[in-house]
Amino acid sequence: MKTTAVTCPPCSPSPGTFRRLTDAERQESVEQFMRCLKPHQDLWVFGYGSLVWRPNFHYLERRPALLKGYHRSLCLWSRINRGTPERPGLVFGLDNGGSCRGMVYRVGSNDIPETLDELWKREMPSAAYIPRHLPCQTPHGQTPALVFVVDRKKDGYVSNLNHAQLVDIIHNAHGTYGPCIEYVLETAQALTDHGIHDARLNALVRQLRNDATNPTQT
Repeated sequence: MKTTAVTCPPCSPSPGTFRRLTDAERQESVEQFMRCLKPHQDLWVFGYGSLVWRPNFHYLERRPALLKGYHRSLCLWSRINRGTPERPGLVFGLDNGGSCRGMVYRVGSNDIPETLDELWKREMPSAAYIPRHLPCQTPHGQTPALVFVVDRKKDGYVSNLNHAQLVDIIHNAHGTYGPCIEYVLETAQALTDHGIHDARLNALVRQLRNDATNPTQT
């Protein structure tokens, strides 16, 4: 049976700008996504970064999942949570191409409005992501899930950073949620704990830990 991904148009500013969404804009974006959902059905949420180790919402079930068409990448500047405007950090986004293993969480239908409100506050302060309803493969079959993919049109998006640049940024950035390196290491550990192998991330983590052990080499 052929399935079609439902793309819900986000509320976002003009391409190339960076600003916070107003409360009204964020609420409109939530409502746009909810119009993609069937009434009285539970919602699955795909986690690939911090949602793997800190979902911070009530869920009924959790499953490993594979999302095709996107890959996990440190491709978003973090100017507040894991960095500052003067020295931004990096956070994970889902960028085009490849595939990504993560976790999906089932949210009960009665909890969806409150959960989406909290997720939008956390993931969509500046509309750096595009919320979509996409099919994920799980051990129990295909499951449509809420997925936050990166918006390449926003100036928060960054690509083509080499290994040395990534290491330097991660070591030196610190925001309101703490050091950027803490975020990267926590994500890598959570993926390992769930049996998810990310070769590129693991290589980066080895370098970060080696630098911490041998600071004179950084």
